[in-house]
Amino acid sequence: MRVYPDQINKHLSPLKQCYMVFGDDPWLCEITRSQILQKAKRQGFDETIQLTQDNQFNWEELHEQWHTLSLFSSRRIIELTLPQVKPGAQGSAMLQSVLKAPNPDILLLLIGPKLAIEQTKSKWFKFLDENGIFIPCLTPEGPQFQRWLTERINHFHLQMDSDAQKMLTSLYEGNLLAADQALQLLTLLSPNQAIDSQQLEQYFVNQSRFSVFQLIDALLYNKQTKAQHILVQLKAEGIALPVVLWHLFQELSKLSQLKAAQEDKKSLQALWGQLRIWDKKKSAYQASLSRLSVPQIDHLLVKTSALEIKLKQQGHEDWVALSHLCLLFDPQAHSHLAHIKI
Repeated sequence: MRVYPDQINKHLSPLKQCYMVFGDDPWLCEITRSQILQKAKRQGFDETIQLTQDNQFNWEELHEQWHTLSLFSSRRIIELTLPQVKPGAQGSAMLQSVLKAPNPDILLLLIGPKLAIEQTKSKWFKFLDENGIFIPCLTPEGPQFQRWLTERINHFHLQMDSDAQKMLTSLYEGNLLAADQALQLLTLLSPNQAIDSQQLEQYFVNQSRFSVFQLIDALLYNKQTKAQHILVQLKAEGIALPVVLWHLFQELSKLSQLKAAQEDKKSLQALWGQLRIWDKKKSAYQASLSRLSVPQIDHLLVKTSALEIKLKQQGHEDWVALSHLCLLFDPQAHSHLAHIKI
C-alpha cells in the first residue's frame, strides 16, 4: 500500500511486516526511516540488523536472519539497503519467500533510491506492496513544498508572515534539509516573536564580515576585483549559495524594470519608490543602467535562473559558476563569456 511521508504515523500502529522507504530526497528518507524505527522500538523491537546489497551480499543471510532466534532480543528489525533497488532473480524470490512466512517478531525495512516505473511493476515489488507499506520520499515542489514548509513552521511553533514564507520558499525549495536547518536556527534566534522578511535577511545574510549587499554594490558599480574577493569570503564564511542567488535575482529584476522604463523614455522617479531603492542606492543602479543593455540584463537573469535550477536538481553549490555569472556584469566580459554554459 502506498502511503506518503506525512501520513506514515497513521500506519505504524499496529506495525506492518514490511516497510519500503524509496526516494530521492535525503531528508524525507531519513525522517521517515527514523519515525518507523522509533515506533518499532516503542513496540519492543530492540535489536536492528543492518544489511546492504553490495557485490558480496548473499541473499541467504536474509533468510537466516528471518528464521533464526536472537540471543539478545525477542523482536528485531532487519534494515536492508538496496542501493539500486535491483534485487535480481534470487533477491526477488527471497523477499517474497520471507514474507510468505510471517514472523510477528521481525520487521523488514527496505531502504533505497527513487523507483523507476518498471520497478514498481516487478513481481517482487507488487507482492511487498500488497503485504506492506510503500513510502515514496520524493522532494515536493510548488504548492506541495509550500504546504510542507507551512507544516514545518507549525511544527517548530514559529510565527512568520507571508513575505517571510515566500522568501524561504524562494531560498530553499528543492532542499528540505537546508530548509529544516534554517527553521531550527530560527527557533533559537526568534522563538517567541513574529518573523518578517527583513529579519530573515538579517539572520541569513548579515552573519558574515562581508555581506551579500556589499557584493551587490560591487557588481552594480562593476568593481570586479572587489566583487570576486567578497565572493570568496562569503563562501569561506559559510553563506549558503541560494541566499546569494536570491539576492542577485531580486536586484537583476529591479534592473530589468528600470532599464525597460528607461528604454521607453519614462521617468524613473516613481519606480525608485516602488522598488524600494533609496537615494543612497540610486547611483549604483544608475551606473549599471548606463553600462548594461536590455539583452545583457535579460541574459544575466536567465543565467541566474539556470544556476538556481542546477543547484536544486543536483544539490551542488557551484561557486565557480557564480563567479562566472558575476563577471557578466562587465559588458566587455559579457561579450566574450556570455556564450559559456553554466
